[in-house]
Amino acid sequence: MAKKAALNVGFVGLGEMGGQMARNVVEKSDGRFEVFGFDLMKKAMNAAKKDGIRPTRSLNELAKKCDVIIVMVGFDHQVRQVVTDVSKVGKKGAVIVITATSHPDMVRECATIAKVRGMGVIDAPVCYGLDGARNGTLVSTVGGAKRDYNLARPVLECYSRAAPHLGELGAGEIGKTCNNMLHWAACVANYEVILLAKAYGIDGQAMRETLINCPGNNGTLERWDGTRFTWQEKDLDIALDLAQKRKVLLPLFGQIDQLIKLFHADDVAELLYKKKSHYLGREYVGRPISAKD
Repeated sequence: MAKKAALNVGFVGLGEMGGQMARNVVEKSDGRFEVFGFDLMKKAMNAAKKDGIRPTRSLNELAKKCDVIIVMVGFDHQVRQVVTDVSKVGKKGAVIVITATSHPDMVRECATIAKVRGMGVIDAPVCYGLDGARNGTLVSTVGGAKRDYNLARPVLECYSRAAPHLGELGAGEIGKTCNNMLHWAACVANYEVILLAKAYGIDGQAMRETLINCPGNNGTLERWDGTRFTWQEKDLDIALDLAQKRKVLLPLFGQIDQLIKLFHADDVAELLYKKKSHYLGREYVGRPISAKD
């Protein structure tokens, strides 16, 4: 007789990230979890079914079945709506896991909504993007009550290399914000550093590969080809709002916030692989070190 799964796990959002995270839970759970999924896109549902995820006909059906519900949608209004809908019919004692990068205030609003149903909420946004989701090597920065964290932790560990508990609800989002701040600052620093090298005739990609082996290396530089420059405005809006609320002075990140808005993935490709580069409205063409200034 087949052993009954210890927990029913639901994934809301089975796109690029959510589908891969759910697949890792299926593959690494060793039968501990029955994994259910729901997505508005039929294509995503069909792909998830092939990976062993059991599709549900509605969000309500998933909510009624599951003990841990992973919410992987992109925007705050979507997260809030999912939590609102799940909290109408979900199981008492179940835990909702918010994996999107959101403001801690929004997460706490969601917890208030879920509490009426007797459900818990933790914030566990993820780092390392699509590659991490595919390989099950994300890092989840987690905030919330210890009871809720302990229930969800074995699930998080199926798709995460680490899932540290940083503190009360909202701490996970602050942890992710701190990572995002370093990432976007590194993007600006990396660009300016390599731009200087190119101005003196050094190949941009060769300079990058050299720096990766130097003490000044950073994780962003190693994975720079995959940076999409999609969420920088949202990420820094959250960071600066948090700083303003506690009157924390962040003069550097005031500048980063303005500069990073100008960046696009094509700018990085141009910097690394083409002769010309553009920055702050100027065009740069490298010249030999020996050239007269």
